[in-house]
Amino acid sequence: MSGRKYSVIENEWITLQDSTRLAARIWMPENALADPVPAVLEFLPYRKRDGTCVRDEATYPAFAEAGIAGIRVDIRGSGESDGVIDGEYTPLELANACEIIGWIAEQPWSNGSVGMMGISWGGFNCMQVAALKPPALKAVISIASTVDRYNDDIHYKNGTHLSAQLSWATTMLAYQSRSPDKAITGDSWKDMWLERLNGGHFMMEEWLSHQTRDAFWKHGSVGENFTDYNTPSMVIAGWADGYRNTPFKSVESGNRHFTALIGPWVHKYPHFAWPKPRADFLGEAIAWWNHWLRGEANTVPDWPQLRGFIQDGPVAGGRRTEDPGFWVAKSVWSQPETEIYSANTDGILQNGVSNAAACPVYIRSALDTGTTAGEWFTLKPDAEMAGDQVIDDEKSYILETKPFQDARSYLGIPEVELIVASKAPLANLVIRLVDVHPDGRATRISFGVLNLAHRNGYEHPEPMPVDEPVAIRMRLDACGYRLKEGHRLRIAISTAYWPMILPDPYNAGITIDRSSLKLSLPLLGECDYIDMKQPDNEDPLPHYPVLCPAETRRTVERDLMSGCTNYNIYEDTGMSMHPDTGLATRQTREEQWSIHPDNPLSMKGVCEWMTFMERGDWKLKTIAGSQMTCTATSWKISACLQAYEGEQLIFKKEYAAEIPRNYM
Repeated sequence: MSGRKYSVIENEWITLQDSTRLAARIWMPENALADPVPAVLEFLPYRKRDGTCVRDEATYPAFAEAGIAGIRVDIRGSGESDGVIDGEYTPLELANACEIIGWIAEQPWSNGSVGMMGISWGGFNCMQVAALKPPALKAVISIASTVDRYNDDIHYKNGTHLSAQLSWATTMLAYQSRSPDKAITGDSWKDMWLERLNGGHFMMEEWLSHQTRDAFWKHGSVGENFTDYNTPSMVIAGWADGYRNTPFKSVESGNRHFTALIGPWVHKYPHFAWPKPRADFLGEAIAWWNHWLRGEANTVPDWPQLRGFIQDGPVAGGRRTEDPGFWVAKSVWSQPETEIYSANTDGILQNGVSNAAACPVYIRSALDTGTTAGEWFTLKPDAEMAGDQVIDDEKSYILETKPFQDARSYLGIPEVELIVASKAPLANLVIRLVDVHPDGRATRISFGVLNLAHRNGYEHPEPMPVDEPVAIRMRLDACGYRLKEGHRLRIAISTAYWPMILPDPYNAGITIDRSSLKLSLPLLGECDYIDMKQPDNEDPLPHYPVLCPAETRRTVERDLMSGCTNYNIYEDTGMSMHPDTGLATRQTREEQWSIHPDNPLSMKGVCEWMTFMERGDWKLKTIAGSQMTCTATSWKISACLQAYEGEQLIFKKEYAAEIPRNYM
């Protein structure tokens, strides 16, 4: 790093062609007018003023010191930007991003080269924008993102319905209904706020109207056309996150514009993510930008196509601050050789293809199977991560090996082949790979879920023929894992994974032919064992004054009167105040999922977000609540949004919809 001085422009208005003003926070290297610099854009709806300021201030100062401007822009209708958001990754959003890139390239301080970066939403849209090929966009860093919006996002997974979709819709309702900071917008703040409150929508209704992989989801899915993608892109993910497959899908495409990095992390930037070990993201990103945005001759063109962390038997449960393991590199990714496992006559999982006779096994899991799955979308290395699998294994059909005599390592995407007969037209199939430690504790290695109606594709699903055997092939989530000597490999099969996925309406069960099961595990194979540089700063996040401490609770309860199982979440960020702006913010989230173990139509989800924002006597609050239930033929959703100025209720709006189930 050059140590170049910089200044922070707290707010810069970027006026679009339609006269909408978008709000930008800029970290500007000193003397950029005389010595123009490249710039990196991050384009998000998560509020630069308060929502992402902590992580922005842990990242963009380092870029600016290296002579790279950081441009953090709020999407329309969020933060201090004008207008109302119109959805996720919409054509308007992407067009606005292209326009901003053009604006950046034309500034007198710009060298004309722009990069785009982000995690999650920003990781999605930077690749989506790159696919549109705006001339000034030269490179991308995409973290915790997807190239397949239907199968690898927070809405659906292989035709199953993720419960996180309701939580996410409520999150977005809460975030997009928040006021701009009047210290920036002046007297217009309340009119802007009321415009958002009136014009916003409960996105769940739109998402539920697209339950198959139609044009709605294909839009923005870069994997629809990898061949035409030509922007150098560093794709990063973590094993503990739901977005773990994108690095592998990217390099599997054969498109050499992708380079991939995957560590043990939750949904965070690698220089402050958990579990450790971390990675020197700032150093790597600066090298990346220097090569692609200013033509510096460095080692970037020689980076391996994929670098990954191989987990070495971590113990699940509790807070995981550091995972054991080692780093490897594949200079060029190629389809790995596989190790085959199948069940022998005695039901023991063994290496090789079995010649056992047909063996039908009926499986109908209790519908509360899955409470140790953790969250699909993980932000902390605690109970959000998959816990000890023993409880769920007891409710699943189990096959496992004898203790291994020697260790073996895997890296890639496992596949399972199986012959299945369903007792109803719809059924869910869940397969988990589990590392069973010598003391009996069980760590999830990988898992896959499949709505069997989607067995032949996600665009045009077909009901299962009742009681007729069907051969299915199922890709599980990617993994990088070493099974130690003395450990056992377990396959756990269930028809439920609640509350992560919502139940099918029948719960009739399935019959599998045990002898047909074939697990293909991708071997690590030839690789380089590497050292991954750790961040120079162990604690890069700024610390703001805490006015109210944070709190997290997560419990599972069995109601002995009703027989229902309740899964409860409470998250409180605490109230903190930015020391420079004096703005104090806090968010709380409460969520409860309930189900009777024998009744899929008893499913109910309730979410509530409360947001607080204050400075002196200026105090605002929003409450966004939602609920989801179902019948055999429809999903029922409702939501209520309330906004308060001080103690006065100034706005209330209710939403409700009943949407037919479409092969779900």
